[in-house]
Amino acid sequence: LIDVLNNLVDKYPRNGFFLLYHRIRKLGYSWNHKRVYRVYKALGLNIKRRTKKRIPTRIKQPLQNLSSPNEQWAMDFMSDTLYGGRRYRILNIMDEFNRELIEFEVSNSLPSNKVIQALQRAIDFRGKPKSIRVDNGPEFISHKLEAYCYIHNIELKFIQPGRPMQNSRVERFNGSMRREFFNAYIFSSLNEVRDMAKEWIDDYNHNRPHTILNKLSPVEYLEQYNLNANYSDLSCPN
Repeated sequence: LIDVLNNLVDKYPRNGFFLLYHRIRKLGYSWNHKRVYRVYKALGLNIKRRTKKRIPTRIKQPLQNLSSPNEQWAMDFMSDTLYGGRRYRILNIMDEFNRELIEFEVSNSLPSNKVIQALQRAIDFRGKPKSIRVDNGPEFISHKLEAYCYIHNIELKFIQPGRPMQNSRVERFNGSMRREFFNAYIFSSLNEVRDMAKEWIDDYNHNRPHTILNKLSPVEYLEQYNLNANYSDLSCPN
């Protein structure tokens, strides 16, 4: 019975007791469930086992030209260390259309719940995106984020593992933030990081010229888009 249980657990690590028991019975063994459960507990198999979540096959989705805001956002994490040696993370949420950093979150830990809260703040500020491009980090492949996006009719576009260039727009932003912000200052607390990050991001969004945006800042580019869209609507006959 010990050998049979161990073999089944090795092969089906996510199966619970009764599923394993019925597999044993289908193999032709006649042990009753009480005996099997006693051995199951003695082997410590009733203790929850941590297994690596298998990532489904990802299909390459090339970056497409975007024609309007909220067509596609991107989310990504960065990490750094405080002066005292404690590591922290920052979540960046960007609208890929005008490269605007819509929302960010700084914390020692950023599980899926905090990702969803930051995403909801971004939606409250900017409206809902049609899709969001993300990597395969545990926070992004969680069932909670999947359910949230399903309820709000938002498509999650996963890049292929080990191919960060497929999320190159937010990666470019991360590179600028690394050079101009994280590498330029020493921070002693998370509140200091949050305050200075907000100041840097405000300048990035409102003042910094971007070559890809015709030397305009992200906010200026969005304002120009809205102005042209309103002018086009006024020019159209009823």
